[in-house]
Amino acid sequence: MTYYLTLLGVLFFYMTFWFIVSLIKKRNDVADIAWGIGFVFLAWSSFFIVGEGGSRALLVNLLVTIWGIRLASHIWMRNKNKAEDYRYKKWREEWGRWFYLRSYFQVYIFQGIMLFAIISPVLIINKYGGDNLNLLHFIGVFIWITGFFFEVVGDAQLNNFIKDSKNKGELMQEGLWKYTRHPNYFGEVILWWGLWLIALSAPNSFFTIIGPLTITVLILKVSGIPMLEKKMSKHPDFKKYKKRVSPFFPLPPKKEN
Repeated sequence: MTYYLTLLGVLFFYMTFWFIVSLIKKRNDVADIAWGIGFVFLAWSSFFIVGEGGSRALLVNLLVTIWGIRLASHIWMRNKNKAEDYRYKKWREEWGRWFYLRSYFQVYIFQGIMLFAIISPVLIINKYGGDNLNLLHFIGVFIWITGFFFEVVGDAQLNNFIKDSKNKGELMQEGLWKYTRHPNYFGEVILWWGLWLIALSAPNSFFTIIGPLTITVLILKVSGIPMLEKKMSKHPDFKKYKKRVSPFFPLPPKKEN
């Protein structure tokens, strides 16, 4: 229990640090950068707290590091020299005099709790270590690679689409976005299920299903797809796109009537 309480304490100070950064920068969307880096920070914190390691722990920590740094870098480049993200700007206006208190607890502390739940498979692997890799671990890595591919390629395709002035006012419907309305979200969910598979051989691994279930619910029902599609629904082409293309799992697009 001391192991998990220590990590919760580490995470509390980490999220508080980013809250202070948000006050200095006067923009709450730094929380999105803190998200990816937070997984890397907590993964390696747990790795060194245990101090034993092992090939299995080293593997998942490297995978989390690749994913977390890539995601944080992508968000930083996307937000650079731009106004605060519309979601946080809206909350800033709605929360009024309660903004700082609600920002701390509803953005940073709540995000920290979600982060802790999602990364639980990695924390279990770091705690119990292990050097032997079996077929289940390799399947998990393959699923992680598949998810990482969808997230990275989906983000890159959307970024290139937005940068092209010819696409101004258009809706992204090509590449991976032709088969799923949210290839990057699909990828992010899938890669965490891959890490969960790697954790299944560890003791007390039953509880680690909280990790992939949490990110799945967040993406599908809370802060991912619902919020983005509410914004996308304002586009005149979205209605047809929604009927034709799968919301999450990549599938062949339906033919238009």
